Amino acid sequence: MPPPGPAPGKREAVEVMFDGVASRYDLLNRLLSFGLDSAWRRAAIRLLRREAPRRILDVATGTADLALAAASMRPDQIVGVDISERMLARGRKKVRRRGLGDAIALEYGDAARLPFPDAAFDAALVGFGVRNFEHFQDGIREIRRVLRPGGALVILEFSQPGAWPIRKLYEVYSDVALPFAGRLLSGNSEAYKYLPASVKVFPSGERFLDELRQAGYEDLLWKPLTFGVTSLYRGRKPGA
Repeated sequence: MPPPGPAPGKREAVEVMFDGVASRYDLLNRLLSFGLDSAWRRAAIRLLRREAPRRILDVATGTADLALAAASMRPDQIVGVDISERMLARGRKKVRRRGLGDAIALEYGDAARLPFPDAAFDAALVGFGVRNFEHFQDGIREIRRVLRPGGALVILEFSQPGAWPIRKLYEVYSDVALPFAGRLLSGNSEAYKYLPASVKVFPSGERFLDELRQAGYEDLLWKPLTFGVTSLYRGRKPGA
């Protein structure tokens, strides 16, 4: 299991972990989130829609669910990058089935070393991927580099509910039920132990807004979703 916070070697461990669960990743997402993952992605797209972006980057795209949701905005192009080839392979199949091969391109790529020139995108998305970055600052600074001045970064990430008893119920679910269900459905309990561990150490809420601020973003927004189980963030590259 990869270390939950920023740490050397985490990138390789995350790649191996997601390659291992790729075949059942989408099914597990639906079941373990009780279908709420689709609603969370729609909320991210509603926020991004206000930007009317023509070229969008989806970092840590996984099996391309967020990229496919972004296609509803009819941009000129969406480019998704991820470090797991097996996740990308499943994403490409979904893109082809939807007939969106001309609109969505999925490529192998690391958030800390994006293979794109400066100011190449109008907007960027990260769905449940920032906490998997080897170093948060490296990833969000690199995304800022490839955004045009004034371009928005929208991030959807797990967080911890603040209010009791929701927080307690969430802790029991994530620490006990989630690893058990992950082992039962995928044969890999380690990946689903990593999820709650990584959420616990992630600097969510105001602390993550501070991370965005340190990385040079402005016009910051934080919106908790579903009692704070997930959070939606926005930052903007200065200079529009």
